[in-house]
Amino acid sequence: MSVQTSETPRGEVPNWLWSAGVAAFAVAWWLVYGQLIAVSEWIVSYLPVDRHSHTGEALAFFFYDVPKVMMLLTLIVFAMGVVRSFFSPERTRALLAGKREGVGNVMAAGLGVLTPFCSCSAVPLFIGLVSAGVPLGVTFSFLIAAPMVNEVALVLLFGLVGWQVAVTYFVFGLVIAIIAGWVIGRLHLEGWLQGWVRDIHSGASTPAAVEGERLTLVDRYKLGLEAVREIFGRVWVWIILGIGMGALIHGYVPEDLMVRIMGADAWWSVPAAVLMGIPMYTNAAGVIPIVEALLGKGAALGTVLAFMMAVIALSLPEMIILRQVLTLRLIGVFVGVVGSGILAVGLLFNVLF
Repeated sequence: MSVQTSETPRGEVPNWLWSAGVAAFAVAWWLVYGQLIAVSEWIVSYLPVDRHSHTGEALAFFFYDVPKVMMLLTLIVFAMGVVRSFFSPERTRALLAGKREGVGNVMAAGLGVLTPFCSCSAVPLFIGLVSAGVPLGVTFSFLIAAPMVNEVALVLLFGLVGWQVAVTYFVFGLVIAIIAGWVIGRLHLEGWLQGWVRDIHSGASTPAAVEGERLTLVDRYKLGLEAVREIFGRVWVWIILGIGMGALIHGYVPEDLMVRIMGADAWWSVPAAVLMGIPMYTNAAGVIPIVEALLGKGAALGTVLAFMMAVIALSLPEMIILRQVLTLRLIGVFVGVVGSGILAVGLLFNVLF
């Protein structure tokens, strides 16, 4: 009689080695992520360009942001793939039942505030939430709040223009994220997702884990890797394209023209500032120096804040990346709803301050 001495079939990697590998990957990810700025500066230092020139600024931005967003995409999609193995889309929707028109939006916006992502960095988690079956309006509340309202922007605004403006900005930014997500959710636009995302969202392409089937930890790791392979393979080209465009704009910002327009005491200054902000791309911390320069040259506070919100919540590079997840119609709704909220905040700030 033969006796089985190991639970691991011959030729398969044992469970402990999988777990050790995932742990090693997490540590390596953290160490590499912390060195991205230094690495980007090192790369640019070896290029035949002046670091402080427009080209040098654009290249440093590109070499930092591409690996940053790629690493975030890999980590978050893998994590969401593992989490999704515990909660099928049907179960996730059941857990959020009754929250999709209020509490869910507030929770998602609050999560966005706690995650200091720029708009393009927030897209990976947005994709993960959609693929996990989270209601579309709730995911949009996160996507809006994550870049628009974070502790870095609040601290810098506090130091620049005082606590009253910082707190007012925080409240209105959060309200925009909650209401815009709620409105988009009420429109029931899930049919306007890209086909492959719609299939994931509806559970059509969910891995065949039957309800009640007990998956091993290794099975869950494999589902996470499969999620990375599928989603990463669809969007990586567009991420590079979007960040490349953002880097060019970041390095060649026409500051004098923006000051002339946003310093104008006219009704059209706020809409013009929003339109000027959309093609640009940076995070909240990166746009604060521009805000300070504009305010120092006499631009209206509401107009400048509307510009800031447009840059970090409606950037064109973000739209390019989202195009792989959303149809043009849904992107149009997103821009229209969020843009209307930003216009309202800009006009109100000009009246209040």
